[in-house]
Amino acid sequence: MAEAADFQGTSASPARRWLRRTGALLAGAPLLAGVLQLPAATPAGAAGLEAPQAASSAGSVSVAVDSLTPSVLSESDTVTVSGTVTNNGKQTVTGAHVDLQVGPPLETRSAIATLVKKSDDLQGPSGQKVGGKYTEKFSALTPGVAEPFSISVPADELDLGRDGVYQLAVALSGETAARPWDQVLGIQRTFLPWHPEEADTKTKTTFLWPLVSSAHMTAETGSNEQQTPVFRDDELAEEIAPGGRLDQMVSLGKGLGITWVIDPDLLASVDAMTGSYQVRGADGTTTPGRNQEVAKRWLAELQQAVTGEEVVALPFGDPDLASLAHKGTNVAGSLSHLKEATDVAAETVDTILHVQPSTDFAWPMDGAVAPSIVKVATSAGADKVIARSDSLQDDLSYTPSAARPIGGGTTAVVADSRMSTAFQGDLTRTSASTLAVQRFLAQSLTLNLQTGKQRSVVIAPQRMPSVSQAQTMAEALAALQAGNWSESQDLTAAAKAKPDPAANTKVPPAAAYPPSLVKQELPRAAFEQIAKTQGKLDKFKVILTRPSRVVTPFGRAMNREMSTSWRDRGVAAVEYREGIESYLNGLIDGVKLIEKSETKLSGRSATIPVTVQNNLVQGVEHLRLRLTSQNPTRLKIDGDAYEEQPVTVNGGHAQSVKFTTSANANGRAKVVAQLYTEDGRTYGAPVTFDVRVTEVTPTVMLVIGGGVLLLVLAGFRMYTQRKRAAAREAAEDDTAEAGAEADDPQSQAGAPQNPEASGARLEKDTEAGSRADAPEQPSDPAPDTAAESADPSGTGERVDR
Repeated sequence: MAEAADFQGTSASPARRWLRRTGALLAGAPLLAGVLQLPAATPAGAAGLEAPQAASSAGSVSVAVDSLTPSVLSESDTVTVSGTVTNNGKQTVTGAHVDLQVGPPLETRSAIATLVKKSDDLQGPSGQKVGGKYTEKFSALTPGVAEPFSISVPADELDLGRDGVYQLAVALSGETAARPWDQVLGIQRTFLPWHPEEADTKTKTTFLWPLVSSAHMTAETGSNEQQTPVFRDDELAEEIAPGGRLDQMVSLGKGLGITWVIDPDLLASVDAMTGSYQVRGADGTTTPGRNQEVAKRWLAELQQAVTGEEVVALPFGDPDLASLAHKGTNVAGSLSHLKEATDVAAETVDTILHVQPSTDFAWPMDGAVAPSIVKVATSAGADKVIARSDSLQDDLSYTPSAARPIGGGTTAVVADSRMSTAFQGDLTRTSASTLAVQRFLAQSLTLNLQTGKQRSVVIAPQRMPSVSQAQTMAEALAALQAGNWSESQDLTAAAKAKPDPAANTKVPPAAAYPPSLVKQELPRAAFEQIAKTQGKLDKFKVILTRPSRVVTPFGRAMNREMSTSWRDRGVAAVEYREGIESYLNGLIDGVKLIEKSETKLSGRSATIPVTVQNNLVQGVEHLRLRLTSQNPTRLKIDGDAYEEQPVTVNGGHAQSVKFTTSANANGRAKVVAQLYTEDGRTYGAPVTFDVRVTEVTPTVMLVIGGGVLLLVLAGFRMYTQRKRAAAREAAEDDTAEAGAEADDPQSQAGAPQNPEASGARLEKDTEAGSRADAPEQPSDPAPDTAAESADPSGTGERVDR
């Protein structure tokens, strides 16, 4: 990026101070030119000794600037530079002394970036030595030993001129046995912003403060009414615990005048930790989580910190927009997940933090944009895309305002790449942190001095800063806000600022997208697996009596599967996706048909039971069970090839469904039981079993029929024989009575007959007739029950008939 070499619109200093310092600068110009251009003279007799250290870029002594206070000077300040010097060589350094050297102001932002790359180069420019009493001396520097130093200099002694960024070098000079003359053995350059008076035009600065973490919650929940969540690890508790990364982000960001950028998944996860939760260990078992108080404290601190501040909510789970654009758009349903993640974002933040967030912003990884990324980013409703100036570049001599229209009603909010990347890398060493702070302030002041026009600048650091990076960011931002050339502005205001007509509004082509970022993206297989899981969930939820208990946790888990945090963590991403799908498969298998062994059918008709088992904690409905005969000529189900019946099973129960069958022939018939949803889709695996038909044969029927006929004939013969015997006996009795009457005078005289004798004969005749009419017969068989086979019983199950 080209930048102007001359400053415009600089603030005027008092005439006396300007004349005095200009004169000092002019007087020292010849000396400074000699220092910058002429090599150090080699003393006589030094020929043949060790080559001059200046021939190499790094010195034998390392200089670390651990503290520079204040970061921004005013006229009445005294600057204090503290740090350590370490002899990395093999020889003792004698006559060692540390000096401060002030160079001329750096005219452009590019010059600052160039100097950063040569911060410890002995051959680079070093500036004019302050000297005098502002030098710290050491009698000797022993190899491998670090010695501290601290030098304090009043601002007036530095002879700073006009407003700008000055190079400040800390140099260690001394002698060694191999090189017995005074020389610079180590140097560290940093920056000294100088703007003692209030700027006429201040830069409006927006600093994004991201609260983002990786995915910690799974889709698994407990069977209780509260649905106790299960976490894949307990790392989130470490991040929000006192001193943890997210704890520091909240405590450091409080009161800084920033825009909070929050992933709602983080809030939902911490909120879940405030109650009962489980943590899955490496061995697969779960243990109760014990960080409820930590979670409550962190949320309370965050609620207090964001009160009255702007909050921007990312889509739930912070989906990887570039991965979606490059690998996911051709997979059905991928964009619908982004829409769902955006829809739940505002509600999640509002419910937990009690603030209404903005959901109008999309933030691609590192602010790298391409036409497809912008299209995906705005597909869920966002109309502003946070880009970065190393992606949407300008060919201007100054840095334009962040906002610019890029077509289709979309605004690109272009973050400054140099200031946004100032806090990357290892900043655990105080020296690295101090240099990062000064570099950030130098870029900000130089940007302000480029033009007299007011501009809006956005700083978008990395998504998940470490503790040391967060501390450095907070220190730099506090120093910036204490200066007098910048003022805070929230992101929404920056997006609404008047665009610079000269700024670039053309989104770079796909070919310009950084290959290094492409390598980190989620593969197409990831989105295909997510679509597969969604398809299973869609089929499963329709049978549930309380589908929200399953749909909500799985929906949020699939949002997490697309998270930007999976970049460079491919193995972990695969494990997470497979874990989600495996758990869903387990739930689906909780509703299934019980396996059946061979069934024996020993009659022409019977009922066959099929059992549906529901191992879920909630009931299932809207299912139909179909029983199909694959040989309907031998065995029919309810008079046809198949029959369907509705199924409803309470949670934790089993339900048997009975089907009426009829056999037409003996032998085996294969039967298939299959569950279906009401829309006709199969559910679960089918159960196949054999039905062995053992119908009664014609020969057996003839034998049985012949036996019955013989019994009937025998009974009839006995009946006729008894009847004839009774008739003969009756005739004999009549003959005897007639003879008796002839001999009996009473009978002849008309006397009445004996009634008892007449009754006895009647009773005798009746009894004889009864015995003749009721011969003995076998019992009748039970209805619909055929004679059992004489074969031994098989191992198969008997059906209900």
